[in-house]
Amino acid sequence: MATASPSLVEVGRNDSATPAPPRASGDDDTTAWWTLDVSGARATVASIASGNGPANWIELLLAGISIADVDQNIVHLVGPYAGRRQMIGQPIIAYWPPESWSALAELIMAGVADYPSDAARTRKITSLAFADPVISIATDETGAHPDIVFLSIAGTVVDHRSLWSVRASETRYRNLIHHLPWALLQVDSTPMSVLFDTLRRDGLTDIRAHLEDMPDLASQCSKLVQVTDANQNAVQLFGVGGAESLIGSVDFLFAASPDTAKRVIAAHFDGHRNYAETMKLRTFDGRLRDVELSVTYPTPPERLDVTLLSLEDVTDRLRTEAQLRQLTADYSRAARISMLGELATSIAHEVNQPLSAIVTNAETSLRWLSRDDPNLAKVGQLTVRIAENARRASDIVQRIRGMAARRAPERVLLDLNGIVEEALLFVRHEIESRAIALSTRLASGLPPVLGDRVQLQQVIVNLLVNAVQAQHGEPGRIDLDTATGEDGSVVFTIHDSGHGIAEENLDRIFGSFFTTKDEGIGIGLALCQSIIAAHGGTISVSNHPEGGALFQFSLPAAVPEID
Repeated sequence: MATASPSLVEVGRNDSATPAPPRASGDDDTTAWWTLDVSGARATVASIASGNGPANWIELLLAGISIADVDQNIVHLVGPYAGRRQMIGQPIIAYWPPESWSALAELIMAGVADYPSDAARTRKITSLAFADPVISIATDETGAHPDIVFLSIAGTVVDHRSLWSVRASETRYRNLIHHLPWALLQVDSTPMSVLFDTLRRDGLTDIRAHLEDMPDLASQCSKLVQVTDANQNAVQLFGVGGAESLIGSVDFLFAASPDTAKRVIAAHFDGHRNYAETMKLRTFDGRLRDVELSVTYPTPPERLDVTLLSLEDVTDRLRTEAQLRQLTADYSRAARISMLGELATSIAHEVNQPLSAIVTNAETSLRWLSRDDPNLAKVGQLTVRIAENARRASDIVQRIRGMAARRAPERVLLDLNGIVEEALLFVRHEIESRAIALSTRLASGLPPVLGDRVQLQQVIVNLLVNAVQAQHGEPGRIDLDTATGEDGSVVFTIHDSGHGIAEENLDRIFGSFFTTKDEGIGIGLALCQSIIAAHGGTISVSNHPEGGALFQFSLPAAVPEID
């Protein structure tokens, strides 16, 4: 802060000597002084002191009080570019920050008229320049200047900028907030800091458990935290007439998502700089929207009373994504049905095997029963075989129905080896009828994967069908392998003995509607890539050094749950 001038006896607007304030030695850098002339406000002072003051008594009182002198600290904080001389003679309200007009007016009434009786001559105010500022009033002890009062503002300087610099910075900041393309709320969460300090002194370390033990605490905290500003996008999002409708308790924000409030509190308590999640929001006009909430918590030396909440309405985006997922599911189902049609002969063969066994066992059982001395023990054995084959046929039918049914994907823990064996059910006859040698090396002890059974079956069946068709009707070989990757993932590999893939096609083999088959439509491998990517995995293709194509996909191993 600038150093005060050696003498404050100057000429005021009435060209009379203005007394210097009762400055203590050594306070030049910690105290700012005003010398005020209250002569123009005497009538207003008397009216207020008699109890007959008007409703706007604060503005009326301060408008009648003029500046007789100021020190350089005041000039630096709130003065104009022209300096101290331009301030002298001007009303105090021209330079005193409006947010503390009421505190100034009450202090002047205490110092000039002792109103109310025994009112304090010192009080705390808020200030951008000082930490814990205290304002005091004093009169001329000599009695020579009854209309002169001295105001001192003391405290630790925390911001050396002038008030106008700070105000200009705040104006730029406010303009930025109000022109951002998403809804923004500015809130004062300082009451939470006081609460957190109390809880920490009591030894609390896990606020999440505390919030669960005290269900009403999150709601109470939401009532303490106050919205202090809102931009126009927030006004539109919440369906209110103006920003003033949003000023106040922030509890309306969490009305439809009370658990979000708990997580926001927990992140603040844990000292995070930011927190974000997607939540449900109930607007003032009754709409329920999906929004992405992002909270930016203040950290020193930033203003601790400014926490920013940004809200982006993602309702339409999420609806579009849901529609896209449904279209993808329908697309995948159509591909599965098409694939089942191609494998109709193989599937019929698989179903026919247990059905033939049932017929054979039933006929044999009838012969044993038709004897004069029925062999019931033998009939019992045959009946057990009939039941086993019936269950097998039922399982085959259920798997076919699962492939064809319209259903939402369901993520469960799966054994990839089991998925491979189930997929072979659909293709085995096709492989055997073409005299293709099949080698399966399924690693034991594979970690489970989290996925949808039908979708992963679809990927493997599609790769198997492609491997069969790659033989071009000639006897060949297909090798299937599963293994655990170096990174802990689960890896599936299929290698056929066909002619491989042309080098120019390797980079686009997974592209939609790309195919090298005369009757293909190019959706199978594109779907395989989409399904594997949705499971957090990767799929690749290359030509094997010994000939033929090699497809490989890897899936992340499921993370075990910790009780």
